[in-house]
Amino acid sequence: MRGRRTKVLVEPPAHATGDIAFNLIVFFLVCASIQPDSGRPQTLPSSETVEEGQQTENIEVAVSRAAVIINGDVTPMNRVFTRLKALLAGKQAPDDRVVVVKSESDTQYSRWLTITSMIEDAGGVVTLQLEEERIVEVP
Repeated sequence: MRGRRTKVLVEPPAHATGDIAFNLIVFFLVCASIQPDSGRPQTLPSSETVEEGQQTENIEVAVSRAAVIINGDVTPMNRVFTRLKALLAGKQAPDDRVVVVKSESDTQYSRWLTITSMIEDAGGVVTLQLEEERIVEVP
């Protein structure tokens, strides 16, 4: 005679699902810890309105993939710091040491970061030109 077989269905206990869910939440929080991106700290000058007679000439630096242009002159990378240092030499007030940085959309971030670091090391205050202002004369 054969023995009688009973099928046993094994289910996990219902009270353990809360513990499993809690452990999974803790696991994912620990593994996916969020660290804020720490960029380069930068102090931007204020955007105060300046009277016509008081306006000083700011240094303009245009950064692209291929060249660095300081006040309209193409400058090799190895001469950028010395050129900026010479242009900023006689300027003491923070408003006089403002350097306007323009960059092309294809400029690499590492190149932009190097140029802005050189500007700050030379004593300049970096400001960004986000929009080009154009004056249209109507005849």
